Amino acid sequence: MDLSLIRNFSIVAHIDHGKSTLADRILERTGAISQREMREQYLDDMDLEREMGITIKANRATVPYRLADNTYMLNLIDTPGHVDFHYEVSRALAACEGVLVLVDATQGVQAQTVANAHLAIEADLEIILVINKIDLLAAHPEDVALEAEQILGLDAAEAIFTSAKTGAGIEELLQAIAERIPAPSGDPDGRLRALIYDAKPDLHRGVVAHTRVFDGTFKRGDQVDLVAAGRKYQITEVGKFTPKPQPVDSLGAGEVGFFFAGIKTLADVSIGDTVTSSARPTDNPLPGYESPQQMVFCDFYPGVGCTTARLREAMEKLWLNDSSFTYQTVSSDALGIGFRCGFLGLLHMKIIQERLERENDIAVVQTAPTVTYEVLLTDGTERRIESPSELPDMASVQEIREPIVDVQMIIPADSVGPAMQLSMERRGKHVKTEYLAPTRVMLCYRMPLCEIIYDFYDKLKTCTRGYGTADYELAGFQAQDMVRMDILVNGVQVDALSVIVHRDKATARGRRLITRLRKEIARHMFEIPLQAAVGAKIIARETIRPYRKDVTAKCYGGDVTRKRKLLEKQKEGKRRMKTVGNVSIPQEAFMSVLNPDD
Repeated sequence: MDLSLIRNFSIVAHIDHGKSTLADRILERTGAISQREMREQYLDDMDLEREMGITIKANRATVPYRLADNTYMLNLIDTPGHVDFHYEVSRALAACEGVLVLVDATQGVQAQTVANAHLAIEADLEIILVINKIDLLAAHPEDVALEAEQILGLDAAEAIFTSAKTGAGIEELLQAIAERIPAPSGDPDGRLRALIYDAKPDLHRGVVAHTRVFDGTFKRGDQVDLVAAGRKYQITEVGKFTPKPQPVDSLGAGEVGFFFAGIKTLADVSIGDTVTSSARPTDNPLPGYESPQQMVFCDFYPGVGCTTARLREAMEKLWLNDSSFTYQTVSSDALGIGFRCGFLGLLHMKIIQERLERENDIAVVQTAPTVTYEVLLTDGTERRIESPSELPDMASVQEIREPIVDVQMIIPADSVGPAMQLSMERRGKHVKTEYLAPTRVMLCYRMPLCEIIYDFYDKLKTCTRGYGTADYELAGFQAQDMVRMDILVNGVQVDALSVIVHRDKATARGRRLITRLRKEIARHMFEIPLQAAVGAKIIARETIRPYRKDVTAKCYGGDVTRKRKLLEKQKEGKRRMKTVGNVSIPQEAFMSVLNPDD
């Protein structure tokens, strides 16, 4: 197709600002899907995406749009809005020349709007400001456009006002896409250079690779090389998402589509790899992407009615569908053999657990999440640890460095005090305060990642009456006074309950944790001590009292020594039972570490 008539663009916004609904209206207006086929969140094909109302995986569609005497090919990519899936947005932008920055007319510019807009600015893409939800009574689109101009530097006079729900402004938006987003550059007759920006498994045909062609053309039957993977394949099919997969004769420069080449598993293909012709290979491969960095780790163990083999099979199946999480085998004295998994964030962890249980009909026991730490040993070597159990003996540790993030919060002006108090409680250091409008403020803090992955966002929503939003990005690692806190149940250390905490918070957190464990662990026929320890020092203790049988109930009158013999016999029996008895620890006990109050 003529390069001048191709438009590649993406939609980015804060979560729940209407990206998927806007994509629905574009598909409907361009006739890509009929009214009978139309459904909400059409491009979101996962059940979890529909239930939670969020986009998890970036989706794409190629649609035609006729303007005057020209028919344009619009390649649309709908992206996630949650901070955990930031890498999905960066992948999508690498395949585009333009981006729609979507802003809610009732909520204004939010934290993730700023982060995604800056990604587009850094990528030097053409940006169209879109003010959505103008049909709502609380909407103030002109004010929001001026706010976006002040915060993002986008011209408010060129903003497009739309309602993705009613369809208002969609025609003006499509016209702006055709007129303002530049056509892709590339040489249709040059050496083939195509970017693999995503890949998904197909049950019957192997891996379907989503690609953007920058130079050259490829078609069915061509022999191609995957540069980074170092493998050769033969193209068996090329096509486009319209939005359903539609085979085509060829894909040329500037076009977005997919191909099959007999690639068996996702492990055989690298996201960001360059596809080039085996006959005329390129001398200039595309730069690709940095691999997504897992920041949150926790262990999954088989639950009731599940075996390690079934859990392993479920993990492998899920990894083939989502390679952005990692897993490796671990063992625990309390829970047996399981898997340590790495995730992009807490929401990503929740989604993986939900998919494991739902798609495979199994139960899993999940331990408390932790983050990656850097450990400098006394011999000068550095190690990265992903679990408290990996922390070496403190005698050989010179310092522990925890991950630090830069947090941006956009909040109402009257909530500055509570938000700053919350940030200081989480060991945050104030960087700057910027007034975006008389009623809206952006607070910037630098704080440890481990302090925000649990419930920081929920607490921020509470102290700002639901109007606060936050976004963060990794700033590096910083040495802190961190210690490993172990939990001992009946004198036995339970690795799955160990956590790494700041020394100043260890005593208070240990006391809260074992108090909660005392409520979760059932009483036994013997006394169960619960202890929190840092090294050899016990910093907190609780005791679960045993069941008590009145063995002297039938003793009435007579010598008191008879009662004493029975009580001593009972005491000796409890002591012997304690040495051989096993304490049953329920899943709720492990999840109590996740309690928001902790």
